[in-house]
Amino acid sequence: MSVLFGPLIQQGYVVPDIDRAISHWVARGVGPFFIEEHIRPPGEYDGRPIQPDLSAAFAFSGDQQIELIQQHDETPTVYRDFLKGHPTGGLQHLAAWVDDIPATLAELAAAGHEYRVRQRFGDAHAYIDSVQRPGVMVQLMARIDLMTELFDAIESASKSWDGVESPLRRIDWSSGRPKLDD
Repeated sequence: MSVLFGPLIQQGYVVPDIDRAISHWVARGVGPFFIEEHIRPPGEYDGRPIQPDLSAAFAFSGDQQIELIQQHDETPTVYRDFLKGHPTGGLQHLAAWVDDIPATLAELAAAGHEYRVRQRFGDAHAYIDSVQRPGVMVQLMARIDLMTELFDAIESASKSWDGVESPLRRIDWSSGRPKLDD
């Protein structure tokens, strides 16, 4: 467990080809993956507004969530930055639940920890990096009902998955709540 952030619950991989990355993990028995394709979340990168074209897929291995992210456009993001240095992809961030991102950032600063917010999506997600020891980022994820509902459903599906049937499924947000394909 991280003494700064609490339990780390997610490994986030930025990849050049999400289908290939999903196949990689499924071949290792991790799945099923639930995917959102070509979403355009509004956010900020180094303080500038962005709305990148992204696909993201999620699965669980035990209590660890595996997230795969592919960016489809040239919008400046932490994902593009990562792929410049790691063209075949890899582990870009570790994530932790927090109750309040601005409060967590203030607590880190008050304790003398120098972190820079590189990218954020409102008060729901913030990617931070150590100023003195940059590297794998930490994603602070606000514990909000929609996200915990989504992640709980994905974790539940992983526990009953047979390792074969329907390794790739869709996330449908059309109702305003996550609905997962079976």
